[in-house]
Amino acid sequence: MNEQELTREHILNEVRNSPHNRVKLAITDIDGVLRGKLMRKEKFLSAVESGFGFCDVVFGWDSSDVAYDNATYTGWHTGYPDAQARIDLSTFRQVPWDDDVPFFLADFVNDKEAPLGVCPRSLLKTVKTKSEKMGFKPFFSQEFEWFNFAETPDGIHAKDFTNPEPLTPGMFGYSLLRSSQEKEYFNSIFDLMDQFDVPIEGLHTETGPGVYEAAIMYSDILKAADRAVLFKGGIKEIAHDYGIIPTFMAKISPELPGCSGHIHQSLWDDKKNLFHDAKGNKSMSTLMESYMAGQLACLPHFLPMIAPTINSYKRLVEGAWAPTTLTWAADNRTVALRALPGGEKSCRLETRVVGSDTNPYLAMSACLAAGLYGIENNLKLDLPETVGNGYEDKGAGTLPRNLWEATQAMKGSDIAKELFGEDFVSHFVATREWEWREFSKAVTDWETKRYFEII
Repeated sequence: MNEQELTREHILNEVRNSPHNRVKLAITDIDGVLRGKLMRKEKFLSAVESGFGFCDVVFGWDSSDVAYDNATYTGWHTGYPDAQARIDLSTFRQVPWDDDVPFFLADFVNDKEAPLGVCPRSLLKTVKTKSEKMGFKPFFSQEFEWFNFAETPDGIHAKDFTNPEPLTPGMFGYSLLRSSQEKEYFNSIFDLMDQFDVPIEGLHTETGPGVYEAAIMYSDILKAADRAVLFKGGIKEIAHDYGIIPTFMAKISPELPGCSGHIHQSLWDDKKNLFHDAKGNKSMSTLMESYMAGQLACLPHFLPMIAPTINSYKRLVEGAWAPTTLTWAADNRTVALRALPGGEKSCRLETRVVGSDTNPYLAMSACLAAGLYGIENNLKLDLPETVGNGYEDKGAGTLPRNLWEATQAMKGSDIAKELFGEDFVSHFVATREWEWREFSKAVTDWETKRYFEII
């Protein structure tokens, strides 16, 4: 047997020898929500060989399980049949907060066994394959900020999601005091995620009541996206055991900073980091500059993939630690692309537009595909480096102001279709148009307070 076969047999033996008669399987939908099921061990072992059916409604409804009426991939017109899912054995881990039950991720294929165009994880695998064919191994990581509330699901629903109680009061960024006051929860995040093969490089409080930030250790891009998805889902399960509800909304309050999901990225060959060049401008290689130029050129074409919700754009406002302009600079937190030249191993790019509400598979697909576009087209980083306040540097343009504007830009973009395929773009923009329509029907607290009495 070769090493891959040995690894495969080892993983299957782990499942066979598990004391549990069940295996947990999960996929992600367009919004990055983990959808899954428990499967009997015997059925799982069979499904490893032949795959299994998973209702394709997971690509036909929104995050609230309301069916789209504008999608063509699936819907009432197709009868919501099963899509074919394939288990990725390399994602094997055990869930430490669920009695070490075996866990796997899966993704979807079409009837020709090719990656399903609307499946987020399949899209990332396609973009990764392209990168590798070009000779580049993408290494990525994502970091998340999120708010924590001393609430239960029953309690927060009874309160209609109003006035949730923060886990801790006050701003307290980088506070050892606040993290020690909730040390059982805080330390469990670090330790349990490590056991879940989602290693955290750093964990600290952020500025805001009950806000934490975690940086996940970098890895191969597909593994990095898996870890990011499982981090968001895992935090919600861990928090529940402590009577806490976390939220990864991009903007929870107009008075408080938003929550980022910054993506760090670099390209390597078998030996070295290709973004680093000691003789280059700021120690950046021309490859890294072309990669950055590609992202700047493509950002308006894929923004909904890294700012996917109505709420995303409440974060992307001036002076709120999130970028609003098409800008770049070295180690500047007011620009869209923050270059971190650093050393030979640490040289990387941080894309700061990305919020914590993103689907990591789509966000990383967008960043990598756009960077490769810059390399393929030999784009030059002609845009001058921003000096000082990036909010004031509007020479190259600003980001779309809301989800509708961003979605229409992507819908009409030939570049988006080139990067991600027409099937994905058509389906994805339909889901974002649906999201805007749902929001447009809502009557908000702001409207009631503003117009109820005076109009």
